[in-house]
Amino acid sequence: MKLHELSDNPGATKKRTRVGRGPGSGKGKTGGRGIKGQKSRSGVAIKGFEGGQMPLYQRLPKRGFNSRNKKSFAVINLGLIQKFIDTDKLDAKKEITEDVLLETGAIRRKLDGVRVLAKGEITAKVKLSVTGASKSAVEAVEKAGGKLTVTTPAASE
Repeated sequence: MKLHELSDNPGATKKRTRVGRGPGSGKGKTGGRGIKGQKSRSGVAIKGFEGGQMPLYQRLPKRGFNSRNKKSFAVINLGLIQKFIDTDKLDAKKEITEDVLLETGAIRRKLDGVRVLAKGEITAKVKLSVTGASKSAVEAVEKAGGKLTVTTPAASE
């Protein structure tokens, strides 16, 4: 096989229809746009317009509510904290704060704070200081002999 013998599979490519190139082409004169009217003109894009009828996106019911003051937390599980301690990325002897978790790459960004959840097991005796934690996470840390303190974020943030 040589380079000049290469070709695409039959039907894989299709020639572009050249519009408005005479009556013999089948798409000549008006170019398949019909006669007159808004859509026959250039520069018209009527997205979502249904001829004066109420458009579908306006007919559908709007549901739910999004709070403006809602806080979103970066979530970390106890299992991940334990994994980072096992791989010596986190030091269990020192206090683990949100900034330490951010520096080690345990969380990507702080958002409005860090919330610890109880998925996975923790065996190390750790001292955690975070913005939020689930009750089961607090219990699991205390059961392992550590302490989890929940701080409130600063008012300036």
